[in-house]
Amino acid sequence: MTEAAVVKENKEIARQYKELLRISYRSLSKEDKNLIRLAFDTSVEAHKDQRRKSGEAYIFHPIAVAKIVASEIGLDATSIAAALLHDVVEDTTYSIEEIEKIFGKTVALIVDGLTKISHLQQQQDKDVSLQAENFRKMLLTLNDDVRVIIIKIADRLHNMQTMDAMKPDKQVKIASETLYIYAPLAHRIGLYSIKTELEDLSLKYTEPEVYNDILQKIRESKQEQDAYIDAFTQVIKDSLNQEQLEYTIKGRPKSIYSIWRKIKTQNITFDEVFDKFAVRIIYKGDIANEKFLAWKIYSIVTDHFRPNPIRLRDWISSPKSTGYEALHITVMGPKGRWVEVQIRSERMNEIAEKGYAAHYKYKQGVEQEEKTMEEWLNRLQEALENSEANAVDFVEQFKLNLYAKEIFVFTPQGDLKSLPKGATPLDFAFSIHTAIGLHTRGAKVNNKLVPLSHELKSGDQIEIITSDNAKPNVNWLDYASTARARAKIKSSLREEKKELAEEGKAVLARKLKSQKLSFNESMINELVIHFKLKTSLDLFYRVGIGKIDNKSLKEFTANRSNAFVSYFKNKIRKAPVAEDLNKEEITSKYDQIVFGKEEEVLDYKLANCCNPIPGDRVFGFITVSEGIKVHKKDCPNAIQFQSNYAYRIIQAKWIDSSQQDFKAVINLRGIDNLGLVSEITKEISKSMNVNMRSINFDSADGVFTGKITVIVKNNSILDTLIEHLKKISGIDKVSRE
Repeated sequence: MTEAAVVKENKEIARQYKELLRISYRSLSKEDKNLIRLAFDTSVEAHKDQRRKSGEAYIFHPIAVAKIVASEIGLDATSIAAALLHDVVEDTTYSIEEIEKIFGKTVALIVDGLTKISHLQQQQDKDVSLQAENFRKMLLTLNDDVRVIIIKIADRLHNMQTMDAMKPDKQVKIASETLYIYAPLAHRIGLYSIKTELEDLSLKYTEPEVYNDILQKIRESKQEQDAYIDAFTQVIKDSLNQEQLEYTIKGRPKSIYSIWRKIKTQNITFDEVFDKFAVRIIYKGDIANEKFLAWKIYSIVTDHFRPNPIRLRDWISSPKSTGYEALHITVMGPKGRWVEVQIRSERMNEIAEKGYAAHYKYKQGVEQEEKTMEEWLNRLQEALENSEANAVDFVEQFKLNLYAKEIFVFTPQGDLKSLPKGATPLDFAFSIHTAIGLHTRGAKVNNKLVPLSHELKSGDQIEIITSDNAKPNVNWLDYASTARARAKIKSSLREEKKELAEEGKAVLARKLKSQKLSFNESMINELVIHFKLKTSLDLFYRVGIGKIDNKSLKEFTANRSNAFVSYFKNKIRKAPVAEDLNKEEITSKYDQIVFGKEEEVLDYKLANCCNPIPGDRVFGFITVSEGIKVHKKDCPNAIQFQSNYAYRIIQAKWIDSSQQDFKAVINLRGIDNLGLVSEITKEISKSMNVNMRSINFDSADGVFTGKITVIVKNNSILDTLIEHLKKISGIDKVSRE
């Protein structure tokens, strides 16, 4: 770099630092500014020789993360300092001990939680994802300080905003991780705007064509939508002004990701997504009357526009566990369009925007805010209690608890409890107290006896029947859905298993002695392998419960001399292809998939979860016991594989699709009329290279649904057939299963 360029860069670094102090959500004391300055100077010094992939000085990244933490999330000076230092230990010569010495224990603890595990080596034959281990370490630090998670979300947001310089495969991996864990985390913490941006940016890199297509359509329709919102809000403004209310109204377009998800899940087109925007009314009002004002505004809106009764969301009477409060209503606007209207006070809006941080601003005299946040932190910590699981399972289980929607139920005394949707009486029992959960014998819901697997609904009143003799059994794991209940049940079952295993160990020693066999480690390992178990504990337990009896042990003794057991085969054999065949001959004779940059021909199986057919965009996934499995790029499991097992994914593509037939299922929906089935079958029989395997139609109240299984050569033939079927009069929707 030239001297002029260095001077210019240093000026920009200084300007960014001043802006960081200026945009802070909190008011900073002199001590706060001194702490931030020290962290800034340390970070500048530590990263002075580093550059990002884009070529800019690395220090711009920690400053950008600190700005997100200070302004968009609104954390304190300690968090801003930790954000400035978050990569110092990982990427430079500084140690955690040095950070603690300079900045104190709290900052050091947060920085340590943000530092990736460096000593773990990623091994391709190991059933553990390095990224999952990093998630796990970060999540476990939540027990000490929740700010670790929040700063990590800010770090990921800036990485996603500046990912253009990276390789495409790296972009897909990082975007997949973001969708898999960081967006759900941001949602659960209440950082809704950040969650939306993370989802949109993830879609930009995982499905660039889809993202750009929706973005272009939004831009094309923006002018017409703006005019519609102006007309819609003007009617409401006139009435609000008459009531002399202080308010602001904002139009909020639906995010690209949420539009894409709706298109995908409901199998509709962009034009069929009617609620592409929401209107947000933010009003002034003190805490004493803000609830009254919310319902007053609700009344004004519904005076002009008819509400959808099943789309009312009252998060003012019962706030979300994140502390989110608002009234959401969906009303029928002009031209027959649905419009979502969100009603919030300024306080509610600030909590919705800042999440965790805004609770502290308003906690004075508002005990409920603090209580709600404590409950949320406790729930997250419960999800972390079962830390013995495999790292991938651990992260997956944690993620399940992030996106759970809430229901509100009552205790026999009338106290309100919040539980995730899908919760059962067992989940309720463990949420009251572990001892009640462990001794649950039965449950009554609304004074009626129900099974423990009964799914609770909002408004239910639950009474748990307990007994000193009752104890968990393995079936309880099928009934419980919350992390707390499952962890407690597993812990109880493990204790019981250990007790039975101790008895089984003594029994096994006696039985081996009677058959003149040694009771030592080598013999136990042989037995574990013979009975296809994982550990000696499993072996002792099965002996203890009588599953492995005298007869089984005698069979083991008889077969012992010639027994041959292998754990699993993870080498993938090449398909037998003669060396003298050239590539053209192979592709013309065999309908194969090729793998990797070298386009090797390997053995593979087609995944049942997405049923790829020739022409689909696919990838290979190396399984532990079944070799390579081929999945579609948009397979429901793709995001999880790319996030947790990126090292097991290999490139794949079809090289020929003329020799083999593939099964596909077509779903149809439309208006029932005479001769429609005949037209459909006639259209299919007209299509060359398509054979019908099965056909099933059902009709109810003038609407028919159909399912046709066809045999095709590739997806282009299938796409053509679907387009032809759509043109038949009366057909409303045609889609591939």
